[in-house]
Amino acid sequence: MIEQNKDQDPDQAWRARRHRAGVTAFLSGLLAALAFFAFFPGLPHVIDWGAILVSLAVGGLAQWCCQSWISRAAKAKAKAEHM
Repeated sequence: MIEQNKDQDPDQAWRARRHRAGVTAFLSGLLAALAFFAFFPGLPHVIDWGAILVSLAVGGLAQWCCQSWISRAAKAKAKAEHM
């Protein structure tokens, strides 16, 4: 496994890392929103289709934010290296 990572070019390794972070962010956002709808006091403790759709949207938003943050950090790092 370590030897395989050495053979990958840095761009491919960065894309794989960005993808894993995006998947993790999506699942975290999805589960956090579902937990909110399931356990927050005062809300009906029923997960309906609206809660599922909102949770998917929250997960997508978390994934988009995470991937854009990683991309922006990589661009800033590349810009700092060229100076």
